[in-house]
Amino acid sequence: MPLPDLFLTRFESLCPPALFKDAMTAFQRGHLLSFRINRLKHRYDDAVIESLSQQGIEATPVYWLDAFSVYTCPLEQHEALTSSREAEHGDIYIQTLSSMMATCLLGAEPGEWNLDIAASGKTILMAELMQNQGKISAVEPVKGRFLRLQANLERMGVNNTRCYMKDGRSIGKLKPDTFDRVMLAAPCSSERRFRTDDPATTRHWSVAKVADYAKKQKRLIVSAWDALKPGGTLMYCTGSFSPEENEKVVTHLLRKYQEAELVPLHVPLNNVSPGITEWQGRALNPACAFTLRVWPDHQMDGFFMALIRKP
Repeated sequence: MPLPDLFLTRFESLCPPALFKDAMTAFQRGHLLSFRINRLKHRYDDAVIESLSQQGIEATPVYWLDAFSVYTCPLEQHEALTSSREAEHGDIYIQTLSSMMATCLLGAEPGEWNLDIAASGKTILMAELMQNQGKISAVEPVKGRFLRLQANLERMGVNNTRCYMKDGRSIGKLKPDTFDRVMLAAPCSSERRFRTDDPATTRHWSVAKVADYAKKQKRLIVSAWDALKPGGTLMYCTGSFSPEENEKVVTHLLRKYQEAELVPLHVPLNNVSPGITEWQGRALNPACAFTLRVWPDHQMDGFFMALIRKP
């Protein structure tokens, strides 16, 4: 089943020509599985990788994330990896490379008080970076996801995090100028999950749906900014390619808070491009050039990232 025509038109106008073919192949075939070894439980990789190998899992290290013990394996080994002893016991955590990269670029240090709005697996990596020291407040409004988050944190040995079942749009007023770092992986149209062999992934997509998400994202990013303490940093990211959910949301924040500073993002990858500064004939904030788009390929899915500093 082909991708929606309007999505393809928009995607092709955004994607660098040199990366378009690999992106289309990724929509057809997917990308490698990726996971990292849980540093809260294991200081060394060898025993974990040997055990996975005995279960038929071919783990290959990811050179640009080698400081975080990240590996990939073939997509066909999905069932073996998810049902492995290591996954069940919290020795490894399965997560996309793009999501891990966003958390690594935000960073986290022991002793900080950090916030994860719309919390997920990024909370776990943040706790690993903090060595379970300091505090994390993790916010998730949907009960099912909230309960899964609590279970995942317990399985992974995270003990510096307190979870709250709240709407992230309220946090800025409840806890203004509080957190050292804020992760906002905003709910989005999930265009990165589109697959040509699965009509369900695109069935509900439309430009109107993108616009609905953008309205919520603008309120979330303002709340995240208000919760950030002076001198702190905010990572805004989505799994969408649409500028309405990305650069236009960032432009909204920069218009409301002119003191906000975009931090340039540099990663050692070829499947990335800077954010755009114009869309459909309308100018966006020039600082959006410091944001970053990850384009899907055989290793990674698509992502958008903006790192924003509060002076």
